[in-house]
Amino acid sequence: MLRFCYWRFPPSLAVARMLSSPPPPHSHSPFSGGGSNSSSIGGNSKPELLFPQSQPQNLSSSPSSSLKSTVACSNAGAIRRSMTTVSQSFSDRTESSDSDLGSLVVVSFYKFADFPDHADFRKPLKDLCEELRVSGGIILAPEGINGSICGLRESVERVLAFIQSDIRLNGLRQVETPVSPEQEAIHHGHSSSSPLAAGEDAPFRWDHVRVKLKKEIVTLGMPSVSPIERVGTYVSPEEWNELISDPETVVIDVRNTYETRIGKFKGAVDPCTTAFRNFPTWVENQFALKQEGNETQANVEQEDCSETTEKPKTLPRIAMYCTGGIRCEKASSFLLSQGFEEVYHLKGGILKYLEEVPKTESLWEGECFVFDKRVSVEHGLAQGTHKLCYGCKQPISDEDMEAPEYEYGVSCPYCYSKKSEEEKERARARQTQFEEWGVIGGPDKGRRPVTKPDSPRKKSNAKLGSSI
Repeated sequence: MLRFCYWRFPPSLAVARMLSSPPPPHSHSPFSGGGSNSSSIGGNSKPELLFPQSQPQNLSSSPSSSLKSTVACSNAGAIRRSMTTVSQSFSDRTESSDSDLGSLVVVSFYKFADFPDHADFRKPLKDLCEELRVSGGIILAPEGINGSICGLRESVERVLAFIQSDIRLNGLRQVETPVSPEQEAIHHGHSSSSPLAAGEDAPFRWDHVRVKLKKEIVTLGMPSVSPIERVGTYVSPEEWNELISDPETVVIDVRNTYETRIGKFKGAVDPCTTAFRNFPTWVENQFALKQEGNETQANVEQEDCSETTEKPKTLPRIAMYCTGGIRCEKASSFLLSQGFEEVYHLKGGILKYLEEVPKTESLWEGECFVFDKRVSVEHGLAQGTHKLCYGCKQPISDEDMEAPEYEYGVSCPYCYSKKSEEEKERARARQTQFEEWGVIGGPDKGRRPVTKPDSPRKKSNAKLGSSI
């Protein structure tokens, strides 16, 4: 496996070099500092070797001779004591840097806005995220911004402040999620030792952010639906239980099948959609929407209730929810355009509900799928139990991984029958590349090869040997 290392001189060797090569005149001597530097170290900053302050010398008469005599009079014990102090300082500094890395935080956000020049925002936003080592994914579109990022709290706050510096994007709807200590250790460990990726276990790939330009920040495929103009009524997590417990309320899960499969609210209707753009068709079929004059009416399909299906019924009260709230913005706007009068949606989505509502009072059942490498979260936004099938990007349980259709990085019970043997072989090849090189595509992925394809291999080996 390809590995990258930072080589550091041991403290004893560093001291020996400093003693043998004193600093030139008028330069800052490393011996002038006193003890360890109290400033924090973040990211990949290397610990500095700081030395104890030496006793002041009277160099006014003969600087060179005094310096020479000072070095000459230093006995072995003094040197050993100096090296011990430096070694201790180095050790303390390293431990301090680990503790000063800070806590990671994941923030999901969105804002619908009139943003026609969104493409101009891409480069400065991506550059800032890379500079601050903030990872994740962000979508920019003429209708606004949608994203989920991970990083140190201060770095994430700086990115969010930069986004909201554009008045059109001010007032982002945000949901913050803490990262477990185990995932922080993985993230920090990879970020300080691997320039390729943070590994499959990290919340996000280290030092990797995607800022994409799209037509919509959440794809519904209906340009006439505009959450900027009107949306449904927001309902706080504290009031949500009362609303959905009312038998007159139709509770709809606006997410897709692979999300609803692992968790949903008790009694919620699952549209069984595979993509959000299928939602309008489901609504039209479910409520048999038709136009009569200026009013929209519907035949609501209900089991064991033949009387209500024989004649038109006014549209019911709707309560919708999704992961973070963004899909409900468009879904509620669509329902209002179709004549629904009472449309409510959960403010902050499932994530805010799981964060604020105690488990003992919760009407949520199961886990909530999230769009990062945590895969799922539970009450209190604790890490869930589901993993991700890298063949189809769907959540899978421990039982799913015991099924004969499951093959790591290739397939699971939900995609095995949908994949051809050729697709499975390509997936196996990608998985082999990742296991061998740590990155799909091999060690030269995204870089120009060191030698031309027709160059003799022995020359490349000789060059590598000389560099080592």
